[in-house]
Amino acid sequence: MGGLDTHLTGQAVDGLVSLSCQMEASRIFALPLADVEAAILELGLCPARYQRNRQTISFAGQLALLRSSVAVIGCGGLGGYVIEELARLGVGTIHAVDPDVFEEHNLNRQLFCTVANLGEAKVTAAARRVGEINPAVRLVPHRRGFCGENGRELLQGVTAAVDALDNMATRSVLAAFCGELGIPLVHGAIAGWYGQVAVQLPGDDISGFLTGAGNSAKGVETRLGNPSFTPGVVGSLQVAATCKALLGVGGAGGRLLIGNLLEMEFEEIGP
Repeated sequence: MGGLDTHLTGQAVDGLVSLSCQMEASRIFALPLADVEAAILELGLCPARYQRNRQTISFAGQLALLRSSVAVIGCGGLGGYVIEELARLGVGTIHAVDPDVFEEHNLNRQLFCTVANLGEAKVTAAARRVGEINPAVRLVPHRRGFCGENGRELLQGVTAAVDALDNMATRSVLAAFCGELGIPLVHGAIAGWYGQVAVQLPGDDISGFLTGAGNSAKGVETRLGNPSFTPGVVGSLQVAATCKALLGVGGAGGRLLIGNLLEMEFEEIGP
């Protein structure tokens, strides 16, 4: 890697390496862009796209994100924002799990849904979008519904998982698998003006936060709907929690944060 290191060091300006220089190095040394990005960070340099991260995330932390793998279960309202922000954050591998295609009622809130791609698989649109915004990030599309039969397979080797589902029974299955496998899980749910986020770190159990009233598999969102802003707020909170879990900083494991955007009130439940 000596030649690569020399090349990157020579291309750096004020400690920053531009995307064009990264892509040139990828071509010259026949390496994936992610490997070039890792080499930059190992040299104590910064890919120019992350220069505004530097006061919040160290180079070691940025490298840890690059080497992380996150499974996002559900690629709709919440999942679109989560995937977009994880890619911009620099998480190296994102597994996107969703069996559905875009429908017209998704246009009001789902980040990857456009008039042009109605009928397209959500995971296909997610892969295209990630390639457009951060080519060093690999998105692995899984056009499947998460369930008890495939959950262990879909979570194999991931560093963390994000619950962007709209089905309470499936959420409980996901939480159980993550608990069994020792994988941090970041739960999120939205309905109308309201949303909630909970983090299950290894040893935690948030299953009590995932059940609803009655026997319906769907939550209250079937009655309240979801406007454009709620998934943006809750999805961003989920990404912040995922970042903390991947870097081993901050707290909030085992607790539930409930947000009321109509009254701008937040309540925390748990230890």
